[in-house]
Amino acid sequence: MPDPLRYWLVIPAAGAGRRMGAEQPKQYLPLGHRRLLDVTLQRLLDAFAFEGCMVALDADDRWWSQCDSAADERVATCVGGVERADSVLAALDALADWARPDDWVLVHDVARPCLARGDLERLISTLGPGTDGGLLAVPVSDTVKQALPGGERVSQTMDRSTLWRAMTPQQFRYQPLQAALRGALRGRAPVTDESSAMEAAGYQPRLIPGRSDNLKVTVPEDLALAEWLLTRLEAQEETDR
Repeated sequence: MPDPLRYWLVIPAAGAGRRMGAEQPKQYLPLGHRRLLDVTLQRLLDAFAFEGCMVALDADDRWWSQCDSAADERVATCVGGVERADSVLAALDALADWARPDDWVLVHDVARPCLARGDLERLISTLGPGTDGGLLAVPVSDTVKQALPGGERVSQTMDRSTLWRAMTPQQFRYQPLQAALRGALRGRAPVTDESSAMEAAGYQPRLIPGRSDNLKVTVPEDLALAEWLLTRLEAQEETDR
């Protein structure tokens, strides 16, 4: 019998979130009666049976110990890096004693607490043997303009029929993702997400249509919107059970 598929969750959470203008990183700000990080972790870990979860933290982090997730036996931590790619690679390296080369790894933004359970299930069920992995994404619906150098005048209108907004989770095999990130960082290739590292390594990740309300909390007003979205999402998921 072949070994069953195994899945790991990686959460890069070493960022400072300076655009929030807060005294603590945005992942530790309150979202309702919980911390943003706790909401994100709980929603994913309760929605799927991951082998485990590795959270990459800043070396000087002093808030993690105050989180509910710090007491969750499913969650381990490691020291992240300056950029997202550094933190994800650090998390993968920290899993080296447990993860197999062909295990699946799902990387999710700590600041996306409104991931719908249905989107997570669709991503996992769609990506199987023979695929290069993939990511949740949403087709661009707005008209998109490309700016001239300087950013204040239009160069051209882009063809939006081929454009998608990348979201998370992004799902790839452990060893190929680790190698792709290491290679991209060594070559100083621009890596803004895991898919871009895989693309640079010659893979063609699959786009899995997701919900547009998978909001990434970036600026202060996003917290109130995330709380409203989350209330509606949790109520709908409770009804669907």
